[in-house]
Amino acid sequence: MPDLLQRRAGVPVLVCDPAGPPIATERDALDLIGAAFLGATAVAVPADRLDPSFFSLGTRFAGEIMQKFVNYRLRLVVVGDISRHLAASAALRALVAESNRHDHVWFVPDLAALDERLRA
Repeated sequence: MPDLLQRRAGVPVLVCDPAGPPIATERDALDLIGAAFLGATAVAVPADRLDPSFFSLGTRFAGEIMQKFVNYRLRLVVVGDISRHLAASAALRALVAESNRHDHVWFVPDLAALDERLRA
């Protein structure tokens, strides 16, 4: 399945293909942002597509990627099970909890949870 622009709970979301290329650089994130400019206000990225460095906050990769989405006024939604990363990092647990309290970056377990969050 290619990345698809879908209306989810009335919101245009670019839903990224789980089998798509990894997001390992800022350029990769900017490519997704460019694709979202076809009409999306949010980008749902499978957690497995994110380079493991995204979940290691010391690399600053997560902050750089998240800031790119904020700068372009797009919501970034990380979709999938990140429990192994959360278990390994109190800082990541804090980032996820704080992010989920706001509107710019969300971490959800699946697309159904995204739909529920969008409806709220």
